[in-house]
Amino acid sequence: MKTITNLMSIGLVLGFALLPQLSNAQKITQKTTNIKITGTSPMHDWEMTGSTATFVGTVAGSTINNVTFIVPVKTIKAEKGKTMEKKAYDALKADKTPNITFSAPTLSVGKSNITGKLTIAGVSKNVSFPVNVAKKGNGYVIDGSESIKLSEFGMDRPGFMGIKTGDVVTVKVNIVAE
Repeated sequence: MKTITNLMSIGLVLGFALLPQLSNAQKITQKTTNIKITGTSPMHDWEMTGSTATFVGTVAGSTINNVTFIVPVKTIKAEKGKTMEKKAYDALKADKTPNITFSAPTLSVGKSNITGKLTIAGVSKNVSFPVNVAKKGNGYVIDGSESIKLSEFGMDRPGFMGIKTGDVVTVKVNIVAE
């Protein structure tokens, strides 16, 4: 009987300790997203941009938990036009895997590294890259940039008449979430 009473007491203490933190948790989603992917080729440097994505997380104190970021591949557009887009979509295997996804358990406010799972072209890798998260009023501004190798995600480098893009691309992301 004493054990049951002790367990109930511990349960009540933990409940009262955790309840304020749970009530302070705030779900946030993106208001705006800007994505820029840049790369090289022997002929010219290239760029693709997008502004369509889904970002969700839950803020608790100075941490955003359960971060999920999804980018529909075919919403990324090339400055060089439809031919470049088609080659990029083929390399990204957009017909079989229509989204690029990133998920992480936590993201800290301030400058830090975020570690999570990035899936591109159907290949998932654990990655870590630098981000800056700034609180602005009721929202958060999230900036990150990282270079990745296409070959690490099983992608063929897009090309034309035997001239292929470089293996390394730089991805820059800016998210405003509330």
